[in-house]
Amino acid sequence: LENTLENFIQENVRSGMEEMKRTAVHTQTAAMLEMGTNLLSQSAEQTRKLTDVETQVLNQTSRLEIQLLEYSLFTNRLEKHILLQTQEISRLGDKNNFLEQRLLALEARYGKELQGLQSEKQQLQELLEKQSRLVSQLQGELGSSTHNSSVLQRQQAALTDTVQQLLAMVSNCNEISNTPKKETLHFKDCAAILRSGVTESGIYSIRLHNSTQTVKVFCDMKTRGGGWTVLQHRRNGSVDFHRGWRDYKMGFGEPHGEHWLGNDIIHKLTSSQEYSLHVQLKDRDGNEAYSHYDLFYINSEHRNYSLHAEGFSGTAGRTSSLTHTSTPFSTKDRDNDRCTCKCAQLASGGWWFEACGPSNLNGMYYPSSSNVVRYNGIKWYYWKGPNLMATMTTMMVRPASF
Repeated sequence: LENTLENFIQENVRSGMEEMKRTAVHTQTAAMLEMGTNLLSQSAEQTRKLTDVETQVLNQTSRLEIQLLEYSLFTNRLEKHILLQTQEISRLGDKNNFLEQRLLALEARYGKELQGLQSEKQQLQELLEKQSRLVSQLQGELGSSTHNSSVLQRQQAALTDTVQQLLAMVSNCNEISNTPKKETLHFKDCAAILRSGVTESGIYSIRLHNSTQTVKVFCDMKTRGGGWTVLQHRRNGSVDFHRGWRDYKMGFGEPHGEHWLGNDIIHKLTSSQEYSLHVQLKDRDGNEAYSHYDLFYINSEHRNYSLHAEGFSGTAGRTSSLTHTSTPFSTKDRDNDRCTCKCAQLASGGWWFEACGPSNLNGMYYPSSSNVVRYNGIKWYYWKGPNLMATMTTMMVRPASF
């Protein structure tokens, strides 16, 4: 019984021990599984992070590869350009060598000629010195002659005074009549000069109506019967017409060439009686045309020399290119037009611009070889459009009753 009991106890103890061992093993296994799970989770997280980093590295590597490819292409272009430049430098070097050889040949060829020219130069310098000495000698002789001439001039002046005194005495002694002296004739315009018998075109003096002012004008005695007093003339661009108010008021240029007679004179002349206006034009191809106005005058400066022109006819366009009646005159320093753009500044010159208008015979004179359309050139729109390319313009007046 004791043996049986002891065996039973030992058997229970072994069973308990084995049970405890199995429990411990299960507990340890669970703990290890939990630890393994945690490690796997951490490993997965680390793997994900590594994957992200790897992706970024791949993206960066791709960008670097693209940049490297671009740099490679740029390097290839530079190499080609350098090669071309090298070839050009080589070609220029060959050309330079050729030119140097030619220069050496020319130096050898013309060396003797240069020496001969230097010798001739020396001879000419010696001759020049001799001529200078001769000129100095002649100047001395001229001084003596001038002194002698001065003495002779004084003697001549004394003789002239004596002769004048004698003539005065003879005049006093021989005066036998009291016939009044003939008064000097004064003409108010070129038409009056033509009526007096003068038929040649040229520069003449006229006296303005109700004035003692005498003015030199150019008279056209040939065109359409003659008798025209010229107000404006352009022919070669030798006179600058882009001027201020005072110049257009007083006039500028010379009557025998390009000129503007002067707004004050034009007003006084055309307000003395009824005048007609004739505008003569010629383009760069030699074509001529005219515009005629039966009645023309301009007002005084107080009314800004406003324009009046009526009764258009002629060959320079289907209608008049002059602006409307009552349009004031404008210059670069006095803007009287109806445009905010200041036509005299843009279109150049002084003219009756209104809203810049279809005409400006005082614009810039451009050479006939120019083909560029310029807004500020000479313009007579209804004949040749915005760019006349005129080689000649003339404005002239004569009495409407002529």
